[in-house]
Amino acid sequence: MRRKSPFLESVRRTMRLRGYSIRTEKSYIYWIKSYIRFHNRKHPEEMGKDEIIQFLDYLASDRNVTANTQRIALNALMFLYSKFLEKPIVNMNFKLAKKPKYLPTVLSGKEAMMIINKLEGTHELVVKMMYGSGLRVSEALGLRIQDIDFDNHSVTVRNGKGNKDRVTLLSQNLEPDLIQQIQYAKDVQKKDNTDGIGPSMPDALGRKYPSAFRQASWMYIFPSVSICRHPVNNRLCRHHLHTSVIRKSLKRATESSGVTKRVTCHTFRHSFATHLLEAGTDIRTVQELLGHTDVKTTQIYTHIIGKHYAGTSSPLDRISEQRASYA
Repeated sequence: MRRKSPFLESVRRTMRLRGYSIRTEKSYIYWIKSYIRFHNRKHPEEMGKDEIIQFLDYLASDRNVTANTQRIALNALMFLYSKFLEKPIVNMNFKLAKKPKYLPTVLSGKEAMMIINKLEGTHELVVKMMYGSGLRVSEALGLRIQDIDFDNHSVTVRNGKGNKDRVTLLSQNLEPDLIQQIQYAKDVQKKDNTDGIGPSMPDALGRKYPSAFRQASWMYIFPSVSICRHPVNNRLCRHHLHTSVIRKSLKRATESSGVTKRVTCHTFRHSFATHLLEAGTDIRTVQELLGHTDVKTTQIYTHIIGKHYAGTSSPLDRISEQRASYA
């Protein structure tokens, strides 16, 4: 069994004390470990600004990582020095790799259904939730029974990107299937409870309310098919389906659907936003439903539908119209 690094375990404990998510924890540990290995296992205490810049340059030039990945690595190292080692790095004077501007892929309503119709059961329902509510795949799979409000036709996303909560739409068309899925999840929980097992819980809440895992409200709507160990307290529990399960299923469905666009789980979130704007929904409302901090992030969808060019026609179209008037 590989021996864990006492240094990295100490960094991990610091993140947990500060309430960082498991996902952030894993990401930061990965980049801190990569940074140390890049510098031949030299201790971070013996390094600083120059070594950080060398590592970030290596990521951009040799590993060709995206600007966003480079930014995450920088955030991990800033946490290491500022929060853990308490030696803030000042005057970095480092410019991240330029993030290329691109328009996200958006499906038409017909294309979205062509793909969805190639899916079945739970996988179909998850993708419909992403498209119908504008959810990220991790947000859809992380939903618990208490997050669904059938009376108000809404979904509450907890600890989304940036550790923010938000409320978004619930398609009424999905409610019958969702009710059936929730009943399935309750049955799984009931069976697990007989063995003293339940859904994975936030560690602090699990300690404060040790029997909370028996409450139906905490059960994941899309439970995993297998039992696992909790990443923090090592207790046996049942987590939600892994994102890779949906990604692989979606890839097969796209290939068999005849849709030639590059489709990922996030494509359905992009399509949700674009189709709302096309239907006349106010951009601020779409911003809130998506959970964007800045409306500028949401504005990219106005470019997709050509809203900035409304009323503008191609010169070729105008020539064609003129010829038709002369005929």
